[in-house]
Amino acid sequence: MAKIVFSMAASHTPMLTLEGKRWSERAADDLKNKALNLSDGRYVSYDELARENGAPYADVATEEKFLEIEAATQKALDRMADELEKAAPDVVVIVGDDQAELFSLSNMPAISIFYGEEMLTHKRHIGPQTPSWVGAVMKGYAMDDVYAFPAHPDFALELIHGLIDNDVDIGAAAKVDDPLKAGFGHAYGFIIDRLFRGKSIPVVPVLLNTYYPPNAPTARRAYDIGEKLARLISSSPRDLRVAVAASGGLSHFVVDEKLDRKVLDAIRSGDAATLRGLTRGELNSGSSEILNWVMVAAMSQGLKNDWSEYYPGYRTPAGTGTGMAFATWK
Repeated sequence: MAKIVFSMAASHTPMLTLEGKRWSERAADDLKNKALNLSDGRYVSYDELARENGAPYADVATEEKFLEIEAATQKALDRMADELEKAAPDVVVIVGDDQAELFSLSNMPAISIFYGEEMLTHKRHIGPQTPSWVGAVMKGYAMDDVYAFPAHPDFALELIHGLIDNDVDIGAAAKVDDPLKAGFGHAYGFIIDRLFRGKSIPVVPVLLNTYYPPNAPTARRAYDIGEKLARLISSSPRDLRVAVAASGGLSHFVVDEKLDRKVLDAIRSGDAATLRGLTRGELNSGSSEILNWVMVAAMSQGLKNDWSEYYPGYRTPAGTGTGMAFATWK
């Protein structure tokens, strides 16, 4: 019988693929952002955010603090890679969000599972107007070239059929037509490149549309489907050690420590009501990747959330950045 033996969740912000001394380059783009999402559902420009917040994070949005957080977060990622290696899974189910990398607005399923033979990553075009930091980030996302990673079509098909039989109208994808135009993106490339340590472990990608209205799943829906996926995995006749991974989050592009700690506390205590009750306003733009954590938390109820760490990564004095978080269940 298949069994979930290990679960993990990790942020995948560019700050985790860039040297700390280069975080200021990413911060420079925040100053130009006209649509920074707040947890009350509003979108503001950086100037509006600064007028509203002032500059309460000026003392931590410094290179010295960047280097300190860089060291701590890389240590956390190393710990997760160690734990994944110990778990020795036969397959990893990665729950991530597709940001117009494989799908586009011509067809954006609310949730889809890939059942092809191999995942091909989307090579991101770097043009003369692309910010200098983007190239380094794409390398950390396995998007600086086209990479092929093994998938697990038989197990993926079993999950697709099972969800359909359990009244989940799941989307399905079986191939990447042209990875120079579309393919797997950052949510999947980061987990594989950073945590697999070169091992060829088959992956079942679960793709959530967290970013794009009007059909982004609710937190309630993400949790409920996660529970169904867990039951389907545990009832599978396949002899598989399964690991589950959530990729992304927590709050961004304005750090909301209160929201992030609420999510992590709910995961730690098994508070399904709080996770299912996260609002649309709390899950806009980058913060929507919290849905990936919600789904994996629901899939991991048979395990214990034994470890988590959190670093509010403020990039600017007004508070833009990413709430960087890491967690495991065993």
